Amino acid sequence: MTSTFSSLDVSAFTSAADRILAEAVTGDARVPGVVAMVTDRDRTVYSGAAGQRSLGGLAPMTTDDVFAIFSTTKAITATAALQLVEEGLLDLDAPASTYAPAIGTLQVIEGFDDAGEPILRAPKSVPTTRQLLTHTGGFGYDFFDEIYNRLAEEKGQPSVTTASRAALMTPLLFDPGERWQYGTNIDWVGQVVEGLRGKRLGEVFAERIFAPLGIENMSFILREDFRSHLAEIHARNADGSLTPMGLELPSPPEVDFGGHGLYGTVGEYLKFIRMWLNDGAGEGGRVLKAETVEMALRNHLGDLPVTMLPGVIPSLSNDAEFFPGQSKSWSLPFMINNETAPTGRPAGAQGWAGLANLFYWIDRQNGYGGYWATQILPFGDPTSFTKYMEFETAFYSALKS
Repeated sequence: MTSTFSSLDVSAFTSAADRILAEAVTGDARVPGVVAMVTDRDRTVYSGAAGQRSLGGLAPMTTDDVFAIFSTTKAITATAALQLVEEGLLDLDAPASTYAPAIGTLQVIEGFDDAGEPILRAPKSVPTTRQLLTHTGGFGYDFFDEIYNRLAEEKGQPSVTTASRAALMTPLLFDPGERWQYGTNIDWVGQVVEGLRGKRLGEVFAERIFAPLGIENMSFILREDFRSHLAEIHARNADGSLTPMGLELPSPPEVDFGGHGLYGTVGEYLKFIRMWLNDGAGEGGRVLKAETVEMALRNHLGDLPVTMLPGVIPSLSNDAEFFPGQSKSWSLPFMINNETAPTGRPAGAQGWAGLANLFYWIDRQNGYGGYWATQILPFGDPTSFTKYMEFETAFYSALKS
């Protein structure tokens, strides 16, 4: 791991970050509440909360509040797969059906015939776990893809938010390896992990990732002790106002969806970020070998580009993209920005996001990572995303090399 000697002006960053959080929860296009934190390799160096858990409620947002963390779940599932690679149990380049047979039954959809029926054919190959991890397996999401959206609307294909086994069984949109498209690939990685471990994904996480990291407040189940400090998901209306949705993921879920299903706190996720900053070592034990971390964080996408996410279902996502006009690739767990980002994030850093406007980055070069959490739909919320970018920019402004 390359490293520079960098020091954070904690006082300057704290002042700027507190101001950004306060601005985020005020004004006509406010967010209801936000929690944001930054960690170095050893400890949390900034922790802030502002606003309310739910608009109309009296409870202020606090740093130990619980969020549906959506796609920030994905990197944890990737970590569980990497542990299997270390143990010699998982071949990343074997057909994923070797471990999760159901994926081998799926066909490629080429559109719809005149009667509105799907046109299906056999794929040229079954996706490999490496392709699933890099989002080249052939899957999408209905809120980012017109064909999947039509399958949902006209053929009753269940949403992934149902956490049902039927929601997994979507056709492929293209032959594996042809392109990058963000979708349910990591849910299938979760099925690979379960097939090899013989346990539910949540059990695997608890035993092999959460225990050595000291993570206690993260689960696929919306535990009763979470409810007293659960942040409410809100819908952003056309006029910029917000409406509490009362939306919860099924608990317990029929399937532990490795792509989006976890509930947890920001502070607990920072323990996971610290593991990646520390070459796989956690507070209570090692999660990955250092050489596995180095291998996993390389570009595994090759020359294929990470592209903009088109907002096909406006209530769930706007058009969204990190750092438009800049090159992005994909490691096994994360997106890589190939150029220095406008925020100051260095080239080669890693990060991603979650549907309800949660965002994080991991900068191993400087030894810091951060996480910004709100609970708003649609994704790409102008206020939450803009304030997150300001938060990250303020961090790099306060970081002195």
